[in-house]
Amino acid sequence: MKVLITDEISQEGLQPLLDDPRITVDVQLGLPVAKLHEIIGGYDAIITRSGTRVDPPLIDHAERLKIIARAGVGIDNVDVEYASNKGIIVVNAPFGNTNSAAEHTLALLLTLCRNITLANPSLKSGEWKRAPFTGHELKGRTLGIIGLGKVGGRVALRAKAFEMEVLVHDPYIAEKRAEDFGVKLVPLEDIIRYADVISVHTPLNDETRGMIGTEHFAGMKNGVIVINCARGGIIDEAAMLAALDSGKVLGAGFDVFSEEPPASELVKQLIAHPRMVVTPHLGANTFEAQKNVAVDVSRELVNYLDGRPMENAVNIPRFDPDLMDHMRPFMGLVSQMGDFLSQLAPANPEKIIFTYNGKLARYDCAPLTVCGLAALLNRHTEVEVNMVNARLVARTMGMVVEEVRTTETESFSNLVTLAVHTPEGKRTIAGTLFEGKVKIVKMRDFHTDFTPEPHMLVISYEDRPGLIGKIGTILGEENVNIGNMNLGRRAKAGEAMVVFSIDSPASEDVVARLAEATQASFLKQVHMVSVS
Repeated sequence: MKVLITDEISQEGLQPLLDDPRITVDVQLGLPVAKLHEIIGGYDAIITRSGTRVDPPLIDHAERLKIIARAGVGIDNVDVEYASNKGIIVVNAPFGNTNSAAEHTLALLLTLCRNITLANPSLKSGEWKRAPFTGHELKGRTLGIIGLGKVGGRVALRAKAFEMEVLVHDPYIAEKRAEDFGVKLVPLEDIIRYADVISVHTPLNDETRGMIGTEHFAGMKNGVIVINCARGGIIDEAAMLAALDSGKVLGAGFDVFSEEPPASELVKQLIAHPRMVVTPHLGANTFEAQKNVAVDVSRELVNYLDGRPMENAVNIPRFDPDLMDHMRPFMGLVSQMGDFLSQLAPANPEKIIFTYNGKLARYDCAPLTVCGLAALLNRHTEVEVNMVNARLVARTMGMVVEEVRTTETESFSNLVTLAVHTPEGKRTIAGTLFEGKVKIVKMRDFHTDFTPEPHMLVISYEDRPGLIGKIGTILGEENVNIGNMNLGRRAKAGEAMVVFSIDSPASEDVVARLAEATQASFLKQVHMVSVS
């Protein structure tokens, strides 16, 4: 993997990449856009912060690109939708600077409440004035947090330690999460009406852009304090400036702005306002945070190379982090099943059904579905199919994808079944995990018991004495060694299905001889790329 780094990244945090002999790291900072477009085609991954725009023109030039890694939380400089359509995974580092951003929020708030930015230069100039800098305590005041995510949650906990009352507005969380933080979940209108301090902690998107505007400031308490350490543009800056000028807002602390660096007169006026405490997007700028986010994205790139699930991919369906370790083996199971079945099923699939039985069905199985779907489709398309674009590719190819979950199961605690419907008929495969190993336990209506291996033969024929011996003889004559064999049949002297694992691929001539010798109704050689 060739990795391009275009923004300043902690060298210490990049150690997982530097230690991996499979990865080449190329650091090129401050590249002109034209130069970046010229060289990006030679890289498999790009790591950026906020200084590089990963937009459609750049992505179009990135012919090899598989991963866009943003060393930070925000991804507004990355066109995620365009990358997704190209099958490019976008990862961020949502945890690395969480603590740093939460502490910076409190730093701005305390600075405002205790007039530190005014008292500091006064004292340094030789004055000894106290009365002009009389401040406000946080204890007993009401903090309104908009967005109880990772940063918002930490701000809530710290505010509780200051003995503040905390109200939270977040339409995307369960009430239990608010209860776990000891805060009250309320509508946005209640935040506006009752809060003494309002702090925003949401991403910037179409829903949140300008979410606090003129009408909201009009409904706030006189003397309210407003903090934004999230993203510039969430709070309407013209409305913010007017509220400061009118005295409605006692003071505001901003770390982020709609333009960075500021260019318009509006943003410059806002920054210069005497009741504004401002910093140049320093929320994540601690040595600890810079190292953490670099480590997080570096590990994601290594996970990708190792074929492990990527926990911080923003455009891949993913599990609750608490379930990730439990579910990870099933992603390997469904991927191997999809790869195996894709080589046996007839052409032109119309419908693909994923069925999850047992304990597994209690969880969200959507990531398993897209993982299996990617494996099923990857051999039959010109573009690389992965968890990012699997559903899009299936839809483009006119396939219907269905998911069925039921906790009922007969023989196994967990069972995954893939069924591919085509004009020629249906192909089915079912698998489970046994002591952590993948086991294929059913193909069509034959019961089986084998673990997929790199080279395999699947043969169906009318069972007759001596056929297994003939198969062994033909393979032996061609120096193809049999590793394992699994035989399934419906009845004595009825149709049988035999699955062989072989140590090396069989030639086309050998396959033809086997078909003739067994009078096979079905014979396919399978080469698995998802097993070593």
